[in-house]
Amino acid sequence: MKFKKYTDKKLGETVYCGKHESGLEIRVLPKEGYSSAYAVFGTKYGSIDTAVRNADGEFETIPEGTAHFLEHKLFESEDLNAFERFAKTGASANAYTSFEKTAYLFKGSDKIEESLEILLDFVQNPYFTQQTVEKEQGIIGQEIRMYQDLPDWQVMFNMLKALYSSHPVRIDIAGTQESIAQIDADLLYRLYETFYNPANMVLCIVGDVDHKRVAEIVEKNIRKTEGKKCERKYEKESPVPVNNYVEEKLSVAQKQFMLGFKEDISEPLLSLEDEIASQIMLEAVTGKSSPLFKKLLDEELIDMGFGSELFNGFGFSCVMLGGTSKDPEKTASIIKEEFARLNAEGIGSDAFERAKRKLYGRMVMNYNDIDDTANMLMNLYFNGYEPFAEIEACKSVTLAKAQERLSKIKDEYSALSVIIPA
Repeated sequence: MKFKKYTDKKLGETVYCGKHESGLEIRVLPKEGYSSAYAVFGTKYGSIDTAVRNADGEFETIPEGTAHFLEHKLFESEDLNAFERFAKTGASANAYTSFEKTAYLFKGSDKIEESLEILLDFVQNPYFTQQTVEKEQGIIGQEIRMYQDLPDWQVMFNMLKALYSSHPVRIDIAGTQESIAQIDADLLYRLYETFYNPANMVLCIVGDVDHKRVAEIVEKNIRKTEGKKCERKYEKESPVPVNNYVEEKLSVAQKQFMLGFKEDISEPLLSLEDEIASQIMLEAVTGKSSPLFKKLLDEELIDMGFGSELFNGFGFSCVMLGGTSKDPEKTASIIKEEFARLNAEGIGSDAFERAKRKLYGRMVMNYNDIDDTANMLMNLYFNGYEPFAEIEACKSVTLAKAQERLSKIKDEYSALSVIIPA
């Protein structure tokens, strides 16, 4: 297997990228002197993938929550489950499903090669029976009910349901009680063969490892199967929200809110430059050193937990701002006024430069964390970017680009979600 070498001299880091004959992408960042390593084996299959092409080439709808369900089931086998196997190497293992991917991972300081073999083995060898599937339906059903009582979770998904009419990002990652009841063993095997083919996957390792040795282990353990990257169904949504306001009562001490601004996107994915320009813009406009933050804090409308972020992926993009507030509607009104003012007057150059330096510094610091670095390498690959692309994009962002991203935030495309004390 041949590797292409990417080096950032300022960071002093090198990433080796290789492509196995099966189509599996491999990205390795060796950290000389580190005592541990972190590996993540991911597939481009997340909760928004609720449709898959069938044999006739048409998109067929599949139950919501299936990606998360499949993640749970892969840890099982006829003999020892994956956690029991990792316990023998001393590695800490886990997995997660997000809106756009499913990832299996481990972190360890000893027997790294053995742990890597376990990771590759259990993800490639599914074992489902109807009996174990039915048992898991009960377990995940409890998980869904638990999340329905979490205010942080509900305030976000209520906002997404208010913003999006049909995009599956509006549905809980675990699905619903009704959707998971439709899952059976045959469906899991069929979707596994579709989404878990090596050409739709990536393996990223950071830490005390050698890229050539990783290639040897992959060559020995990866399935020699033919596959291809899976196509996602894209349907453009209107930027107009379903509702502008949604409210729910839960057991909370203070009101919680999340204000979302839906973006009218013309392509399935934002460019990396647009994404990073939005992050810089939000830091300049809403960060803890901004006039907006000071005003809201002085009027005791927010606390230090207030924050903002760009939430985007395939077919969706919105700006989210939230926290606790005694008066969410007044807080939302002040935020909208500040966005409108800065759209007219412009973001100050000092605030922009300060925000840009802060983001760049955070990106550089992330390379000291092997977990963050491996997950970032995976995300870059799934979105079509080479290593260090985020660093280069941050360097090139201009004030004009940040101002352009601010102009995408429109009052008529907004929705306010509020959780009030029961």
